[in-house]
Amino acid sequence: MGNIVAIVGRPNVGKSTLFNRFTKTRRAIVNDEAGTTRDRQYGKVEWNGTEFSIIDTGGWVVNSEDVFEEEINRQVSIAMEEADVILFVVDVLSGITDLDTYVAHILRKSKKNVMVVANKVDTFNLQYQAAEFYSLGLGEPFILSSVNGLGSGELLDEVLNRFPKESKEEEIEDLPKFAIVGRPNAGKSSLINAFMDDNRHIVTDIAGTTRDSIYTRYNKFGHDFYLVDTAGIRKKAKVNEDVEYYSVIRAIRAIENSDVCILMIDAERGIESQDLNIFSLIQKNKKGLVVCVNKWDLIENKTNSDVKKFENSIRERLAPFTDFPLIFTSVVNKQRIFKVIEMAMQAYENKTKKVSTNKLNEFFLPLIENYPPPAIKGKYIKIKYVTQLPDTQVPTFVFFANLPQYIREPYMRFLENKLRSEWSFTGTPVLLFARQK
Repeated sequence: MGNIVAIVGRPNVGKSTLFNRFTKTRRAIVNDEAGTTRDRQYGKVEWNGTEFSIIDTGGWVVNSEDVFEEEINRQVSIAMEEADVILFVVDVLSGITDLDTYVAHILRKSKKNVMVVANKVDTFNLQYQAAEFYSLGLGEPFILSSVNGLGSGELLDEVLNRFPKESKEEEIEDLPKFAIVGRPNAGKSSLINAFMDDNRHIVTDIAGTTRDSIYTRYNKFGHDFYLVDTAGIRKKAKVNEDVEYYSVIRAIRAIENSDVCILMIDAERGIESQDLNIFSLIQKNKKGLVVCVNKWDLIENKTNSDVKKFENSIRERLAPFTDFPLIFTSVVNKQRIFKVIEMAMQAYENKTKKVSTNKLNEFFLPLIENYPPPAIKGKYIKIKYVTQLPDTQVPTFVFFANLPQYIREPYMRFLENKLRSEWSFTGTPVLLFARQK
């Protein structure tokens, strides 16, 4: 199960620097695709062979006109709801402030696994000042300089140490797992009910009525898979603004636990920034994707050209990844909902598809000969051989070349498009690498 670590703390204690330091080790491997910067708040960390997710809660809080206290409340409540370990960052230079005391008070009551991180210990002498944070009542403070990295290894070791020990959960069978994700009220639970033909989810029109990931086994019409339903939220009090944050954070769990994500978009509202956030989570986690435009029955006098227009506008917003199925549904009228399952199945199969080295080379080598990568500084790039790597999370292809470092992004995209047009990889991300022969 993916563990989640949340960073909380008042403004300017160095939360983002810490977040960047932890995630960049991995960022170097994960290519920063266009459009991934907008979710600075969520990243993956790999340490000693364990991978976990990290959330900078400060990044989720958007209403800057809020009083600090409000903002902190929100960060902390997000962290307490969702995280396995909470890093409470304080600043050794300014010592304990009222806000710190306030946060510590909430965290002490929460019974969560909290680690106090005394940041900005940039010189040796400052570490003795960290002792005052003992008085927050949350155990021994960890000293850290997120600028120069002092103490970050020890901190990560301790984080792994504090993750809940794997309990022997009921083993979920090895079947495809589909997560239905999207903004609140796009019709996620109704879709599950429509599949299941029974109202085992209480569906109401209040945003955020479901909670926790629920696996539902679907086994009929020749299909067998799990639906991972994401949860809404518990707290109704601040529903007006917070549903959005919670729904994205909650989606993290479901996305990580699934193979293919069915992203539901509300036809009346079109694609919104929240949808883009969820989309980039799906991409970061390298999951299959089916986009489902729901409530299509509510759009007046729609013609075929409207459908095309709408579809193009969505694909434009999600570019460069455009090779995914897009289905217009009306869950209420049960229109095309089985198509959604078929497409998700297809995406799952494409995600595990293998193409023989023989066929790859037969197809690509003549093509590359006719359209070679552009020469750089008078150097000609020759690609000699292509193969698909075994046992990868998504189909991964390696192109062996004499000068791999000179092959540019647009050319790799050209190769990917050709690959997709020859073999169907609709709905799944694919990775292409150039390597030295």
